Amino acid sequence: MNVVNVNITNGSYPINIEPGRLDSLDQIIPEDVTSIAIVTNSTVGILYGKKVRDVLLRTGKNVFYVELPDGEKYKDWITLNKIFDSLLSFKLDRRAVLVALGGGVIGDITGFAASVYMRGIRFIQVPTTLLAQVDSSVGGKTAINHPMGKNMIGSFYQPISVEIDTDVLTTLAPREISSGLAEVIKYGLILDSSFWEWCEDNVNNLLSLDKIAIEYAIKRSCELKSHVVGKDEKESDVRAILNLGHTFGHAIESGLGYGKWLHGEAVGCGLVQAAELSAYSIGFRESDISRIRNMVKSIGCPSNAPNFGFDRWIELMLLDKKNDSGEIRFVLMKNIGEAVIQNVSHNAIKHVITKTATAIF
Repeated sequence: MNVVNVNITNGSYPINIEPGRLDSLDQIIPEDVTSIAIVTNSTVGILYGKKVRDVLLRTGKNVFYVELPDGEKYKDWITLNKIFDSLLSFKLDRRAVLVALGGGVIGDITGFAASVYMRGIRFIQVPTTLLAQVDSSVGGKTAINHPMGKNMIGSFYQPISVEIDTDVLTTLAPREISSGLAEVIKYGLILDSSFWEWCEDNVNNLLSLDKIAIEYAIKRSCELKSHVVGKDEKESDVRAILNLGHTFGHAIESGLGYGKWLHGEAVGCGLVQAAELSAYSIGFRESDISRIRNMVKSIGCPSNAPNFGFDRWIELMLLDKKNDSGEIRFVLMKNIGEAVIQNVSHNAIKHVITKTATAIF
């Protein structure tokens, strides 16, 4: 088993990565837990709900089950309240633990519920998509969406562990694998040029879920994210570099309507746009823009953004959480593997939107 530790101010927690990890979930439940509530969605529940419940029943604790509808559009107040209704009806106390069994939506909404139920109870991340395994399950960001912006209501709240079973990836649609790989390649672009080059060389192995390649990609992604989170848990400084491509990507998700593009698809397209903006603003190499565009296409993500019109793009990006006093902040690249954060002029953004936002929806 591969173990990556996330070291933060108030302690640390493990990311455990191995095939068949679902079969060992009972071993990571703390002894003082009074009850367990699995939170999942209708899609994942069919695949793994009974299996995980049976494994957790080996602890001898009461195990409850909360099944939510599947989709980004359900990451909202109404669905969050359904979790609270269930927890209260189960009479869960402060020593209960929630198990988030699903992708990024389930991880985010369950973590947020855990952070505020009885002013905070423990939770465990069991991510079942590649994107959640390499990104959203790690680092303690929890949230729900608002119609005016993605992840605008939430908290920083760390799990007590992240349990990654690489076998579950075989049940994902190819589009979900592509979405997750967008976040994988992002880590190389911001922090590790050698990892980026490894991804370029191994793209076919990653797409085919070669066991050695995909486990290494997950482990290295978690190591890089954990390193940044350990320096800046609540995104006051360096952690913001993890958002390369996300200012564009979140605008795409909000503008199209949550769920039309997967999060990683929007981020993949955003990586191309961020590369163009980096070239225009700080001299990022044109040849490396081509490498990024080709890689985004190779993993199966869109490389042309929707044509919302410049004014709408600006309106959407001004809602981004990373903005400062009305200025739009972007993560830019000096080179592959070296990222910086800075405000960018509207003229620079207009140049990039004109060049990249050409898809009609």
